[in-house]
Amino acid sequence: MKVFPAVCSAVIWGSGQVINKQRGKGALFFAFQLLFVGIELGTRRSTGGAEPDAAFRNAGFFIRGIWGLITLGTIPRTSSSVKVYDHSIMLMLGGVIAAAVLAIFLLIWIWNILDAYRTRRRIEKGESQSSVQYFRSLWNNSFEYIMIAPGILMVIFISIIPILFAVFVAFTNYNQNFIPPRNLVQWRGFETFINVFKIKIWGTTFLRILGWTVIWAFLSTFSSYLFGLLQAMLLRAKGIRLVKFWRGIFILPWAVPGIVSMMIFRVMFNKEGAVNQLLLQAGIIKTAIPFLSDPLWAKAVLVLVNMWLGFPYFMALISGIMTTVSSELYEAAEIDGANALQQFRAITLPIVLASTAPQILMSLTFNFNNFNLIYFLTGGGPPNPNYQMAGSTDLLISWIFKLTLDQRMYNYAAVMSIFIFIIIASVSGWNLMRTRSFKED
Repeated sequence: MKVFPAVCSAVIWGSGQVINKQRGKGALFFAFQLLFVGIELGTRRSTGGAEPDAAFRNAGFFIRGIWGLITLGTIPRTSSSVKVYDHSIMLMLGGVIAAAVLAIFLLIWIWNILDAYRTRRRIEKGESQSSVQYFRSLWNNSFEYIMIAPGILMVIFISIIPILFAVFVAFTNYNQNFIPPRNLVQWRGFETFINVFKIKIWGTTFLRILGWTVIWAFLSTFSSYLFGLLQAMLLRAKGIRLVKFWRGIFILPWAVPGIVSMMIFRVMFNKEGAVNQLLLQAGIIKTAIPFLSDPLWAKAVLVLVNMWLGFPYFMALISGIMTTVSSELYEAAEIDGANALQQFRAITLPIVLASTAPQILMSLTFNFNNFNLIYFLTGGGPPNPNYQMAGSTDLLISWIFKLTLDQRMYNYAAVMSIFIFIIIASVSGWNLMRTRSFKED
């Protein structure tokens, strides 16, 4: 029977392979089953407790993890004398990890069953293959997958599991009123998502901050790009001398640590700072400009400082690209009577844009989450009474920071993180699909 080895392997891993006379392969699958059972039995706790759900609470890693993920605990720590209690967030995290590891073992179990079935089919067709031949063929045909497997596992536990954890938090009531272990966290479904749009102040804050975040991403990206393009063009002008010296000077804002520059600019643009003092002494203004305390001025300062910090990167990038443009193109354009502006529009700009489009999109994505500049320069301020726990210059990412550390509104912060992930993933996916390597694949 074709399915007999598969059925045997479904119960005892590797037994179907042994029936198919592939003992080495069978031993490998059986070792995975022993590891699975060993983890479950080896992580069991001492039983005998009379508290609710003691059997699940004291079970092994997988059963306890799935139970904790479903229930988020049943016993709060009502006093310091309580010895047995549940911590909802730790149970959730343990449950996510247990589910991930369980999924890996599930894939191995399915592989074990399918392999037993397919091997039996080949045997009945008169084809035979020893375990050594199988592993040799697996190594030769799946070498790339074997090599990237450790990286995939790291991605799962370093990136995917934290993302899943944040997603699960968004569906709970984890906030300042429900901090475990004194208060257990509960599943609330889409309640937080609905509140973001249903409660007016939350919806208003989200939409306005989202609008400013999008505007900021475009302004900060293209101001840096255009200023970098301008500097690259000026450094290539025929009358410019000491080009290397000027290029080195313009690279300095990129070389100096960004935080240092941000703190200096924060002092300079203070109401009593150097910028206001210079303008007052020169008689240009009569009263100090509220650079950091007025919403419009604060946003303008953010764009200006970001342009100062970001243009050297684009200047260096564009300068390198422009050196690859053939001089014959410009000579042909001059023969045709094109002036400098026409040469720039018809030759330089299309080539530069085509070469730097991925970097522009990457910079756009980065600036969408540019937390450092907002935090160290304005702190999200000035305060806005119409916003819920946010300032006038807060981006979505800095608002999440405040909701998490200052207000402990973890469920709302998780919802905002999901929205940011959807936006960034969409832009990044669109950028990836436009790349030449993706189209060729």
